[in-house]
Amino acid sequence: MASTDNSPPNGKLRLAVGSLVLGCIVLALKTLAWSLTGSVALLSDALESTVNLATAFAALVAINVASRPADQQHPFGHHKAEYFSAVLEGVMIIVAALFILHEAWGAAQAPRAMQAPFSGLAINGFATVLNGAWAFVLMRRGRALKSPALVADGKHLWTDVVTSFGVAVGVGLALVTGWWALDAAMAALVAVNILWSGWHVMSASLSGLLDEAVPEADLSRIREVIAENAIGAVEAHDLRTRHAGSATFVEFHLVVPGEMTVFDAHEICDRVEHAMHDAVPESRVTIHVEPEHKSKHSGIVVLD
Repeated sequence: MASTDNSPPNGKLRLAVGSLVLGCIVLALKTLAWSLTGSVALLSDALESTVNLATAFAALVAINVASRPADQQHPFGHHKAEYFSAVLEGVMIIVAALFILHEAWGAAQAPRAMQAPFSGLAINGFATVLNGAWAFVLMRRGRALKSPALVADGKHLWTDVVTSFGVAVGVGLALVTGWWALDAAMAALVAVNILWSGWHVMSASLSGLLDEAVPEADLSRIREVIAENAIGAVEAHDLRTRHAGSATFVEFHLVVPGEMTVFDAHEICDRVEHAMHDAVPESRVTIHVEPEHKSKHSGIVVLD
């Protein structure tokens, strides 16, 4: 028997819309900072914000799709749509990094002094503070809501915060020393850091697309729930788990005494499912009931 739990995704959608609005504000601020200074390092920071805006929109679309209930064409739901958003974000990060490297190379060939650097740095600094605060919110709430798209968006924003700080340091050093090639060098470092971030975002999302099992700590908790709540059964074996967006799929075989009625076996399954939903929010549990002669004498021993 199988169970489902389709809770409304309002919290995810609000966060995704918030990312889109903040992305527009930060992009405008960083573009203004670059236009005031002509700094290629600040240009690289602004370019990364265009990626933030595009991926915020992709996350909004993905979360909306993932929230749709299962249908005839998608009987297991649309949960994996969020992983595609995270993969797209990784691809866009890499494209932006390559463009920044191209601009940095051109600036290194012909270094030039910046205009109004202090005003530009102040505006860029304010945008960085906004990004940092929102990145913290996205990562914390994204993990709580089990949303790969929101977590990936938060991690990317935090990378943007780190690189913005590095940009400020590089531009400051260029001002103090008069060595304007530092501006291009910092832009190149930003690009390398962005590439590293893009790789991590993509690799984490690909593991979800490949139906990777839940972490060992979660797996231990799932085993405990089965052992403590399947009272009356003999054992549970062939446990399989996987993540798909915010959903956690749990499947296993439950061995019951041969003389047990269907009603009693069903009661055990209901008890296990309810306990699993409490321990693992948004879990989808599938239990295959077997008679005692199917016992493998391995797997999960049910507590007396």
